[in-house]
Amino acid sequence: MTTAPTLQARIRATTFEAAGVLGLELVPLPPARALPAFAAGAHIDRHLTTPDGPLVRSYSLLNDPGETHRYCIGVHRDPRSRGGSRHVHEVLRPGQVLTLSAPRNHFPLDERAPFNVFIAGGIGITPLLGMIERSRALGIPWRLHYSARTRPHAAFLDRLAAWDRQGGGQVLLNFDCEPGGKMLDLRRLVAALPDGAHVYCCGPRPMLEAFEQATAGLPPGRVHREYFAAKGSPATGGGYSVALARSRRTLAVPEGKSLLDCLIEMQIEPPFSCREGVCGTCEVRVLDGTPDHRDLVLSDAERAANDRMMVCCSGARSPMLVLDL
Repeated sequence: MTTAPTLQARIRATTFEAAGVLGLELVPLPPARALPAFAAGAHIDRHLTTPDGPLVRSYSLLNDPGETHRYCIGVHRDPRSRGGSRHVHEVLRPGQVLTLSAPRNHFPLDERAPFNVFIAGGIGITPLLGMIERSRALGIPWRLHYSARTRPHAAFLDRLAAWDRQGGGQVLLNFDCEPGGKMLDLRRLVAALPDGAHVYCCGPRPMLEAFEQATAGLPPGRVHREYFAAKGSPATGGGYSVALARSRRTLAVPEGKSLLDCLIEMQIEPPFSCREGVCGTCEVRVLDGTPDHRDLVLSDAERAANDRMMVCCSGARSPMLVLDL
């Protein structure tokens, strides 16, 4: 698997943050004194080798975006883990060295907003923590609606309580599975948005789908969301050709295969990671043709421009695509 340039960082500390959630603090290896800078909403990829081959997993950076002396991430142990979160919880210890990508950001904070409303479900709190840090630094008023199954399942509550006490924002907690608990009413929350507010959501897929329905009437530029897993299936219908401009080669994509599968067979691989269209690693420039966009990274406007695509999951609506590969 071809990968983007990487760096190494050492685990300085691990912390228990909630049931099934560990926090990791990562610091640069000497002689480096700083890690690459990042903006609120950014994530890093962790690269590891398993008995089944290379594995890459993405984690949101949750510390203050002004910090370069460390990266902080939160990792939820997924009961369906294919090795990533299970390895973090069972194997990793302070002192070990990890291989990471430099930060990338497909969920940026709009720093011009007059008010920010954040909606988190479970481990979806992680990218929003950095956004709240940045909102506080900019003096932008904010409100957080944080939903978890129960209080023991809610991570980083001490940090949130401190912010709530300090003013400038408001933390509202919701526990679905506790006595009297119920799901967040996203339509009501969206209807109560302050004038001009931007709204951000990250959490499980049902929450994000409900969020998209609730915000359908808002200007797209004020609505932001990040998926951790694919919404639908990749494009494997085939029946189109792809010209690779730099390689001067052409391939035919048959039914049952993704574009990425065909590129790997030809040993022409862009960097890739999730294979689900959620991380943005495999973005490639489109020089001609119309992609069948299946990713969850590009905005509606970016999709309409048809000048880039995620080749791990997207296909073609036109008989031919010309890619910058």
